[in-house]
Amino acid sequence: MEARLDLLWRAARTPQAPALEAADVVLSFADLAAGARRAAAWICATAPAGDAPVAMLLEGDARFAVWFHALALARRTVLPLNLRLTVPELAQQLETARVTWLLGDARDVRLSELAARLPGLTVEPAPPLATLAEAAAWVPAAPADPNTTLAVLFTSGTTGRAKGVCLSWGNFHASGLATAERLGEMVEQRWLACLPLFHVGGISILLRGIMFGGPIRLQQRFDAAAVSAALDGGDIAAVSLVPTMLSRLLTHRAGRPAPPALRAVLLGGAAAAPELLARALAAGYPVCPTYGLTEATSQVATAPPPPRGASCAGPLRPLPGTSVRIIAEGLEAGRGEPGEIVVRGPTVMQGYLHDAAASARALREGWLYTGDVGYFDAAGGLQVLDRRDDLIVSGGENVYPAEIEAVLLDHPAVDDAGVTGVADSDLGARVEAWIVRAAGAKLDVEMLRQHCRRCLAGYKQPRAFHFVDALPRNAAGKLWRRRLPACAVLD
Repeated sequence: MEARLDLLWRAARTPQAPALEAADVVLSFADLAAGARRAAAWICATAPAGDAPVAMLLEGDARFAVWFHALALARRTVLPLNLRLTVPELAQQLETARVTWLLGDARDVRLSELAARLPGLTVEPAPPLATLAEAAAWVPAAPADPNTTLAVLFTSGTTGRAKGVCLSWGNFHASGLATAERLGEMVEQRWLACLPLFHVGGISILLRGIMFGGPIRLQQRFDAAAVSAALDGGDIAAVSLVPTMLSRLLTHRAGRPAPPALRAVLLGGAAAAPELLARALAAGYPVCPTYGLTEATSQVATAPPPPRGASCAGPLRPLPGTSVRIIAEGLEAGRGEPGEIVVRGPTVMQGYLHDAAASARALREGWLYTGDVGYFDAAGGLQVLDRRDDLIVSGGENVYPAEIEAVLLDHPAVDDAGVTGVADSDLGARVEAWIVRAAGAKLDVEMLRQHCRRCLAGYKQPRAFHFVDALPRNAAGKLWRRRLPACAVLD
């Protein structure tokens, strides 16, 4: 199938087909292109020239999509900012990216604070599209160069300082083509987008819609009841979720099967517990686990959609065009041997913005060193263990927090669990766990200890359990393990 990453091409090809569906608006591809053209003409007349990224601080609704596409049409590098960040956090990213022009929401009080904090920054409230002059004849000055940076996306920062990942037009195009080859015709059908649009997973959905013409149902944020209602509408073919979202959706829909129209649940962002996958598959959800990272334009390895009634998800295999190796102590590891996951292919980032040292550490001889630990199983499937930075070395043994979290989440009275290492003068680090009880459940430390003794070797068992109201997670649902010790303990 022909698939271009070109909004004007898409609008000419399928002008009246639905492009975006949100709570307050439905836009055809002709509507989307017309709005983006007007906004792009305004950007070209208003924003200063130069190569610096243009930052966006907007809610993840249809307006975000129009302005994102407008900046792309204007051939400006887009830096979507995380709405949940504080002013100091936003300022740090803006300074790191050397941004001089920020497009935001006039109602956001942080805009004036950022302008005062960063004297070299021009803050421009995004004007209502209806007030912009018609620009039906406006077209980009030049075609998009596949090697030009389309977006700079800051990493989640769950393992340290966030870095700006430079992703090109070619990166996103290659990712879209590989996704279509792995998932099939779902990319041409209605996709429910409830991931943050400033996240690589959310932006990938927007851009696949342009490439393949599939309509996108936008929800500004994840809400289990709203997602459930959308799925019950009977016209959603696919949805992208992270494990915590899937768990909450299953709890909300307890006892109800998956809607028959749903053909793929792309599940990424973190390793999913086997219990969660089994629970979803038993309810009829066609779960496609995926492993990826921002530096590889989202997906690296993805399981194909399972047939209805399958009891297990398929193996994680690298996407077409992507090569994956496991490196241990400088050598390629054998089957079953854990090591660092390294990736090569057309979706691998150009580098980190204004950070040559970090780029050199991550990109070596064409390979992306991910910092994640995994192995290939006997069948050739990729098994992801954890972030290398999250590895706990306790008494000389390697302990992977994700493995322990999966065991804890298998307990029916546990709603959420996080594990990290705490400095210990004897062991080097001791394993400790933070637990969110399921609503109305009775659970104490001894019950958890007994559960862990049945499932985990002695050196993996948590030395302490802390009950909390909630775990620290970022907007994409990833656990901030480094912040666990600061959680307020209930008892």
